[in-house]
Amino acid sequence: MVSSHLKRRLKYLRLALVEHYRIINANPLSRFGFWVIVVFTLVALFAPLIAPYDPWEMVYDSEGNFAALQPPSWEFPMGTTHLGYDLFSQLVLATRTTLLIGATSGLISIIIGANIGLIAGYYGGKLDEVLMRLTDILYGMPFLPFIIVLIALFGRKLEFVILAIVLIIWRTSARVIRAQTISIKQRQFIAMAKARGASDFRIIYKHILPNVLPLLLLYAAFNIAWSIITEASASFLGFGDGETISWGGMLYELWLSGKTRVAWWWFASPSVCIILLVTSLVFVSRAYEEVANPRLRKR
Repeated sequence: MVSSHLKRRLKYLRLALVEHYRIINANPLSRFGFWVIVVFTLVALFAPLIAPYDPWEMVYDSEGNFAALQPPSWEFPMGTTHLGYDLFSQLVLATRTTLLIGATSGLISIIIGANIGLIAGYYGGKLDEVLMRLTDILYGMPFLPFIIVLIALFGRKLEFVILAIVLIIWRTSARVIRAQTISIKQRQFIAMAKARGASDFRIIYKHILPNVLPLLLLYAAFNIAWSIITEASASFLGFGDGETISWGGMLYELWLSGKTRVAWWWFASPSVCIILLVTSLVFVSRAYEEVANPRLRKR
């Protein structure tokens, strides 16, 4: 019995993966974005093996000279900082921090937003009113200043940076999922499930949730992208975790050094990575947006 149940689960998972691959592969931009995300993920996973130096180790060139503010070369592919740190090593290690913050914040926030939207949309009434008023209050908060205030209050540790982002970024997904839930719960198959005695929990998570999954994946990609942008912005303003290195933190160190106009390579590498990763997430989300809203598909 357990074996047959496991086989059904594995078959369902395989079909789901095939379907998601089809969705992403249908659009050249989403396909490009997907592989860019895969590359960044592999770099983050194997960062200690890829980075040739410790990110805070002063490096010397092949002739034994102190390599400070060296432009990109074969020896130092992305150049060095004014203190002689290898920027390629910093960029590789920063990829792990940036992806960790982005993925954790984005996924936790979509879980919170999805559950609030599903519960508010399904039950309605006073519960819906309370949850949506809470969402409206968060909409009245300025996004980045609110994040900075929370980080300043709780601390600049990595977990507090993630907490600050999660506390506010779930709001949009909650409202969208709520609206979709209100529409779905009026359909015939929901009435049939109620007539058969299905519990509210089963109806919400077995019947409604699969129908809002494309929207969840769409806003999961958006939330991860916004989390990465928010972390980079907060770090650039000096509110990142000082004990870890991130792309925004690299730009902050550049600003502190006063070498912005001189060391163009120091500015270029983390900036290009932020733009490339966020753009790739938007490309992938576009593929799921076409699933959620078929009118966007090309005729």
